[in-house]
This record gives sequence, C-alpha cells and structure tokens, in this order.
Amino acid sequence: MAMRSHYCGLVTEALMGQTVSLCGWVNRRRDHGGVIFIDLRDREGFVQVVCDPDRAEMFALAEGVRNEYCIQVKGLVRARPDGTTNDNLKSGKIEVLCHELIVLNPSVTPPFQLDDDNLSETTRLTHRVLDLRRPYMQNNLMLRYRVSMEVRKFLDANGFVDIETPMLTKSTPEGARDYLVPSRVHDGHFFALPQSPQLFKQLLMVAGFDRYYQITKCFRDEDLRADRQPEFTQIDIETSFLSEEEIRAIFQGMIKTVFLSTINVDLGEFPVMTFQEAMHRYGSDKPDLRVKLEFTEVTDVMTDVDFKVFSGAATMPNGRVVALRVPGGAREHGGMPRSEIDAYTEFVKIYGAKGLAYIKVNDAAKGRDGLQSPIVKNIHDKALAEVLSRTGAQDGDLIFFGADKAKIVNDAIGALRIKIGHSEFGKKNGLFEAGWRPMWVVDFPMFEYDEEAQRYTATHHPFTAPKDGHEDWMVTAPEKCISKGYDMVLNGWEMGGGSVRIHRADVQQKVFDALKITPEEAQVKFGFLLDALQYGAPPHGGLAFGLDRIVTLMTGAESIRDVIAFPKTQRAQCLLTQAPSLVDEKQLRELHIRLRNSDSATTT
Repeated sequence: MAMRSHYCGLVTEALMGQTVSLCGWVNRRRDHGGVIFIDLRDREGFVQVVCDPDRAEMFALAEGVRNEYCIQVKGLVRARPDGTTNDNLKSGKIEVLCHELIVLNPSVTPPFQLDDDNLSETTRLTHRVLDLRRPYMQNNLMLRYRVSMEVRKFLDANGFVDIETPMLTKSTPEGARDYLVPSRVHDGHFFALPQSPQLFKQLLMVAGFDRYYQITKCFRDEDLRADRQPEFTQIDIETSFLSEEEIRAIFQGMIKTVFLSTINVDLGEFPVMTFQEAMHRYGSDKPDLRVKLEFTEVTDVMTDVDFKVFSGAATMPNGRVVALRVPGGAREHGGMPRSEIDAYTEFVKIYGAKGLAYIKVNDAAKGRDGLQSPIVKNIHDKALAEVLSRTGAQDGDLIFFGADKAKIVNDAIGALRIKIGHSEFGKKNGLFEAGWRPMWVVDFPMFEYDEEAQRYTATHHPFTAPKDGHEDWMVTAPEKCISKGYDMVLNGWEMGGGSVRIHRADVQQKVFDALKITPEEAQVKFGFLLDALQYGAPPHGGLAFGLDRIVTLMTGAESIRDVIAFPKTQRAQCLLTQAPSLVDEKQLRELHIRLRNSDSATTT
C-alpha cells in the first residue's frame, strides 16, 4: 500500500470496511480507559483514529505520540458507535481502527495550541508555519487557490493569454514610492520593483496580444493598513478593441462566475453609479451599500445661518454641509445614549473634523420647539424646516451634521455612516442589511488638485483616457475633465479598478501638460511607451483586481494577512524570516553603496 491512500478529511462512510493508509499531524491524543483516540489532521480535515491495546507494539507507539507529531496510520474504516458521530466533519460518521502506526517525525512542544482562537498576530506571524497548519488558514489558502484557478479558467475560455512582465524595471515614481534594487553591473543605477505591470501591458496591446492577463506580484513602498501590503497580488488584465462598457461586462461576468463557483454566492445585479453621485450620497467612491444611511445636502441652506461652523463651511470654496439622518437615534428607549454620541464626536476627529453637531427630533410637528440641540438657537426657522423636509426626519430620529471642506466632510461623515451602520445599534434598527452588494463606480474625474504641491495629479494614473470630447479641457479646465475610469466595489471594498487607456501620443501629451510633466521629463520616465504609441497603437483598456482583497471578502477575514501565506506586518516586516535585515559590508561594496546615519549629512 502507498504511504497515503486517502486524505484524512475525505475518509467517509463510502470507504466502510476498507483498509486505508493515512498521513498527517496529531491534532489531539485522548486516552479513554485503555483505548487511545487520535484526531489526525491534514489539509482536507480530520479523522478519528482508534488505537486498541490488543496490538501491543502499535499501542505503545500511540501512548508516546503528542500534538503535532507527523505520523502514518494504516487501519480499517468502520462506523462510529451510536451517539458518537460528528456532523461537522465529512469523516464524522466513521473512524479508523489502527492496525499499524509509524512516527514519521516527532515534534517539540508547540508554542501554542492550534485551536487557540486568542492568539496575538505577533505570535501567529512569528510562528507562521504552525499558524498555517490551523484549519482556518488552511481553508483560506485553499480558497485562494480555487479563486485563482477559476479566474484562469474563465480568462482562458475567453481568449486571454498569460504573459509575464519584468520584476526588475525602470523607476517611474508616480503615486506610491518605488522599491529600488541597486545594480551591481551599472554603478549608481537602480531597478525598481513594479507597482503594477501597467506600462508593459499597454506595450503588449501595441504588440498585438489583444487579450492579456497575469496573476502577478506588485510592490509599493507605502504606509500599510489592514488591506495593504508592500507586496500584493494583482489579477492584471488588458484588452484591445473593446469599449468601456464591454470591458466591464466581461469582468463582471468573471467575478460573478468566480463567486458562484468557489463559495456558491450569486452576486446578482451590479448597479452603476457615477463618482459624483457616490460622493454626493455617501461621501465615498467605494460605498458600502449594505448600510442604509445616506447624506442629505444642506450646503445651500446654511449660507446665512448664525451658526458660524455651518455658514463658514457653506460659503468657503470647496466647502460642504451635509446631514446624516439616523432613524430612531433619539428615541427615549432604544435610541443612542449620550456616551455613544460623544464617542462618535471623537471618532470623526480622526478624519480631520473639528466636532460633530447633531439635532434630536423629539416632535417634528412642533418645528423648532420639538428639536433638541445646542445649535438650534443659531439656525433660523427656514433652515431648520428645510433640514427636516430634506432628510425626511421623523419623531425619535437623530440628525448628525458635517461642515468643513468637502474632503473632510466626505471622509469624516462617510466613515461615521459606516461606523453607525455596522454598530450594534445600526444592526438592531435595520440600518444594516447583511449580504453581498456589488456595484460599479464610473466617470471618475481625470485629475485631483494637490493644494500642497499646487498642481493637478492623476486620479487613477496618467494613462487613463478622457471621455470623448473632454480632451481639450485637460489644458483649459482640468477640473471638468471626466475619465473613462471604473472601479468594481463590493461591500465597501474596492475589488478592482481600471480604465480605457490613451492610445494616441497627442492625447497623452495633453495629460502630461495638465500634470505639468515636461516633454523632457516624460521622455525620461515614459519614453518607451510614448515611442510605442506612435506605431499604430490600438484602442485598449483593462483593469486589475486585488486577489488578496477578493479572498479576504470571501472569507470574512479582518485582514488580508489572513489570506496570504507569508505576509508582512504593518511595519513592513516579516516576523518569520526577520526581513528586512542587515547585509554585510562585502555585499554593499559590490553594489557601490555606503550607509549613513539618518542624522548625517554625508552622501552615500
């Protein structure tokens, strides 16, 4: 018999009466009055192994095994005794009566129990190999594999070709910082690790490979969050001769297929919303549609009120005043306690808000007299009436307000909307609807104005095409220019995004002009792309999905680190390998690099 005939977790009553050979790890050993039970584990799950003392040599070995020993078991599949079945396991109706046991490798005492649900992330990442043995992580990575395979099958069936692009490339610092790699052969020169294959996939379109994809690593040296890593995996895709709508249709179909095939979820319809509408209603370009709260615009109502926080924001350039009605928030019983309102006031300060004004609606029919708030006395009757009318506020409702520069209001009240919706109060009061809510956000602005740098920056990247007829605005009125960009959003997460690209060199130059990138600078950074566009470049576009994010959403994990085999911490460190690490002086000399202290003025 082979060392292993079946996986532990796949031994079922279909194998009743057969002899099997299993290999795996001891999850737990239990001694029940002279009979030893071993819960044997592999990547497919668990099986119960029974060791009787009748076989003395085998039983002596069983007495000595401990958690995480790697063993081989040969035995007979039989039904579990009545009342001992486990419906949570595929193997829950059977057990394996052990005939032969071999210790393939003993284990030292593990630093933690694998079924401990209260492990710190530091412990888990330091001992990542053991952490990966846990069923939770095994299931996550197996799902990740299945997602990748379904993506590949879909793209292959639709004529896409997997083509690799370089990992060592040219530094084109737009957006996040590049990870730089010094060249030993070319003194003083550096490669960069790719932030994405963007330029190369466009070159592949020019080269005539009209449907390209790869599942590839990308690198960005930026501050990390739960959904960011310095190295992450993209499902990167590009097509030629398709419109924006056709591109979205193909990849909406791909994502629907992947979700249905891997976790049996039908995502249903994908509503399409413009960027402007998303910001107007939710303050976010990736709105979580599960939360049943929306902004109410009241900027125009507050221009002449005595409350200076509101009137100042309403009259400033790029100012905004919004109301967020929370149904039932002011009810005498079951409403929000003052402590919760105070906590939200502190919460919005994280996003730059100076405070959080509110009005409790006790009796809407009484107008001013039915409202409770310190700010009511400084807002005239007409404005109050308009707020109640526009929000549709009812007795017992609570209305929060945001007033500041539009970005601060959008960030702060947008985050507050999510916070309330996901809170215990929100879920109890029907402000949150569990499920899957996908959508497309389209018609992004081409440019964003960077007040600090006093110039426009590209909202997506400088190769995004403008809407037809918007080309001339790139120079005369960049703020009016709308792009052919699109993002796929699911439950408040951006799963993927892309655009139709610029395929004509003259239009690309207009974008560089708007971004104040000189022809000389453009040639140095992107000359190879600009040169290629002159040779009959086809109309093309595409998008990239974050594989890590997709799997995180599917599993419900709190962090993408739970769906990556060997992730980095939020400080971009690998606790398992202790990377990044120092290197010896000989390696530095070969690379013509000399280190300096951070407070030293000495050049390297």
